[in-house]
Amino acid sequence: MSKMAATLVIGALIAACGDDGPIGGAGDGGAGGSGGAPNLDFEAGGDRPVLVRVPAGYDAAVPAPLVVLLHGYGASGGLEDVYFELSGAALERGVVFAAPTGTMDSLGRPFWNATDACCNFDGSDVDDLGYLVDLTEEIAGNLSIDPKRIYFVGHSNGAFMSHRLACERADVVAAIAVLAGALTADTSLCQPSEPVSVLHLHGTLDDTILYEGGTNVGDFSTTVTDGPPYPGAVETVARWVEVDECNATPEGDAPLDLDVTIDGSETIVDRYGGCSAGTGVELWTIEGGSHIPVFGDAIGGVLMDWLLAHPKK
Repeated sequence: MSKMAATLVIGALIAACGDDGPIGGAGDGGAGGSGGAPNLDFEAGGDRPVLVRVPAGYDAAVPAPLVVLLHGYGASGGLEDVYFELSGAALERGVVFAAPTGTMDSLGRPFWNATDACCNFDGSDVDDLGYLVDLTEEIAGNLSIDPKRIYFVGHSNGAFMSHRLACERADVVAAIAVLAGALTADTSLCQPSEPVSVLHLHGTLDDTILYEGGTNVGDFSTTVTDGPPYPGAVETVARWVEVDECNATPEGDAPLDLDVTIDGSETIVDRYGGCSAGTGVELWTIEGGSHIPVFGDAIGGVLMDWLLAHPKK
């Protein structure tokens, strides 16, 4: 599947979630990309298996970074990887890669039990926080993984889940890079035990997870006006600025050209300096960007390079 096709399919899933259900199932772990070592790849995750991709140059004597990609509601790990092209970028950089898929809800759509706003619409008691932490521990039990370089990338529901992981298991997560998500609105549920680096991307014209914040929208097929709220992109990043004790005023940087459908360099970069423990917090605002921006081929490398520049100290 081409990158453009993946963008269109993810968009269709979020808009209507399709008559035939999502592409891929709980075992669709994001195989693909280049530079892997098939003889070292293996399945992890127990009864929710995911293929763990191992870079060709893996050396057990040199602990490797690990990145876990979390999909949006109704998508799958494999489909999300086609969209971000993250596995190839990870493997080229010597990073172990996994893209698990959430459990199915009553409509047959994979989801992560992230926050009350997104996206456990059936009230399931599935413990995705525990599953994802256990997954990193299982991978580290089979490979030499650097505990200071465990990263999560998430889109939409996966971005909510990545923020939750950073809030509740800061001891595990070095950094997250997320698109179109938010923190929980309940600040008492986000009291990280240590600083975590955060890169938050969000389109100003996102009509699914609003840039300025809002309430949940049910199963994304109907509008709910009184559902649980979620904070906007600016408020979400402001909380991480406070948690990580960064400078309150961002340092402006040159805008980036990330969305190929928008003329010019549309992405405004706000970088917060002076953060504790060498962490970094950044907000990349995609002016005119939607919930599913059409990124160029380099986006996976852009995200990986940012994450690798932000290990735990």
